[in-house]
Amino acid sequence: MKSSGLLNIGFGNFVVSNRVIAIVNPSSSPMRRLREDARQAGRLIDATQGRKTRSIIVSDSNHVVLSAIQAETIGQRFSQEDDDE
Repeated sequence: MKSSGLLNIGFGNFVVSNRVIAIVNPSSSPMRRLREDARQAGRLIDATQGRKTRSIIVSDSNHVVLSAIQAETIGQRFSQEDDDE
């Protein structure tokens, strides 16, 4: 099992990497709906620091985290952490 390392999602914000289920691009309609549903349910965490949302991270607790870092960049950081173990 993966250790509970932290994944940098930009601007000094981190998520616990073994809780991440998906890192997705926010531009599609289903992802916009996911964001709005999470906001209404109180499960949305905005880590964009006021910048444009460039990726959405879904956790195993059903929380939705918004990041201003590209999904590809976060994905590379995630897989780099796997390589370091």
